[in-house]
Amino acid sequence: MFKTTFLAGLACAFALPAFAEITINDAYARSSGMMAKAGAAFFVIENSGDEDDQLIDAKADISKITELHTHKDMGDGVMKMLHVPEGFTIPAHGKHALARGGDHVMFMGLLKPMTQGDIVNVTLTFEKAGDITVEIPVDLERTEMEMPMEHDHGAMSN
Repeated sequence: MFKTTFLAGLACAFALPAFAEITINDAYARSSGMMAKAGAAFFVIENSGDEDDQLIDAKADISKITELHTHKDMGDGVMKMLHVPEGFTIPAHGKHALARGGDHVMFMGLLKPMTQGDIVNVTLTFEKAGDITVEIPVDLERTEMEMPMEHDHGAMSN
């Protein structure tokens, strides 16, 4: 009996999928000023799991509407901001940056001004990882996402 139970448990353990393991790094939020009706959040999503995951939704305590957005080049120097209902793919063992001028979390209909040092609570919903709530500091002084430098630890080139 023990051997059968042990083998059944072992089979189940190997049958379970390897879920995405998501972390959020370098997060900050901002608006264009005290009277702004909209703001945005930017960060890097890292997936250390063996499967791709999909960021499919975001909710925040600071706005009437929170959506996943991107910028699209419409030509002639015109950029248009678009809602991305399907969200963003976070590749297995990879990352996806939400950055100014690109993909981001958009806050529309701000319920209060975004003030330097405030915290915005954002719940990110992933297909596999589920809900992850992040406390994102408001940084009105930051001008761009400071991406960590990538280093190649392989062979040196001449």
